[in-house]
Amino acid sequence: MHIPENYLSPVSCTVLGAAMIPVWVHAVKKTNEELPGEKIPLLGAGAAFSFLAMMFNVPLVGGSTGHAVGGTLIALLFGPNAACLAVSVALLLQALIFGDGGVLAFGANCFNMAFVLPYVGWGVYRLLKGKGDGTVRSCAAAAIGSYVGLNAAALCCAVEFGLQPMLFRDAVGNALYCPYDLSVAIPAMMIPHLAVAGVVEAVFTAAVYALVRRTSPDLRYERILSGAPEGGKRSRLPIFALIAALIAACPLGLLATGTAWGEWGAEEIAEIVVGGKTLGYTPAGLEKGWSLAVPMPDYALEGVNEALAYVLSAVIGVALLVILFKLLSLVMKGRRKNT
Repeated sequence: MHIPENYLSPVSCTVLGAAMIPVWVHAVKKTNEELPGEKIPLLGAGAAFSFLAMMFNVPLVGGSTGHAVGGTLIALLFGPNAACLAVSVALLLQALIFGDGGVLAFGANCFNMAFVLPYVGWGVYRLLKGKGDGTVRSCAAAAIGSYVGLNAAALCCAVEFGLQPMLFRDAVGNALYCPYDLSVAIPAMMIPHLAVAGVVEAVFTAAVYALVRRTSPDLRYERILSGAPEGGKRSRLPIFALIAALIAACPLGLLATGTAWGEWGAEEIAEIVVGGKTLGYTPAGLEKGWSLAVPMPDYALEGVNEALAYVLSAVIGVALLVILFKLLSLVMKGRRKNT
């Protein structure tokens, strides 16, 4: 679901990036108001779950690959506003360090995965859960909410792809950016996400949420909002142990072969067969577009074993997220003292 560089026009990237600015401003303000200071550093752990979930590629219908995102999970633990910030930071690191998602398309990727996904997922969860707080009902609502949230994000991504050839073509009628219109992009994105990726997201979210409910019940957004006492606080060790286990297991994401739909390189898109037809040309925007040389493209490192490089990427990503949110907590703590 990561939109690569040059698949969207500069105009599309600018519009979606501009749309995210008020969302980020609102998310920062509400997170500062809602979360106790001691909870903000733990957002790094939430962002780590998202970062790691996106490294576990799974085979999808049609021969492509996909992954969970974890945005609804973070919304359940810290709220949709905090989830927006956490996923945005994770996506920024992926774009700048690992080339996973375009830098120019950062706003678009955030719109889909850091805005639509957690807010929709949280809303569906609240609607289905109601006023009860039973574990089975809550985890079922979490699973369904995350499933709907992921597919809502996939639909937005498909529409963004599909609008490109309708709006941006060269003099001979060839698409300048993504060459597949809505009639192709929507089913190509939605069928595999509805059938497989959404299920993976639901299972991941429900499983981790069940663990948190049992081991750290204070790490729940509903409890934070209610002002419930911290008497339910328990060890964070199981949460960090799970993060460590996900890091160790992340090379399993390398087993899924193929490229995610809409993430082909400029050198291969001309030969891609969609609907029984080969595209036959490389869109000019992809061929001559801007790109950033990142330190570890595709989570790889020259001269390092692929699996080891994948684990190293996971360690770097998680460490940076923990450090960044610790620094953010210090900034917010300083602002609170001055108000």
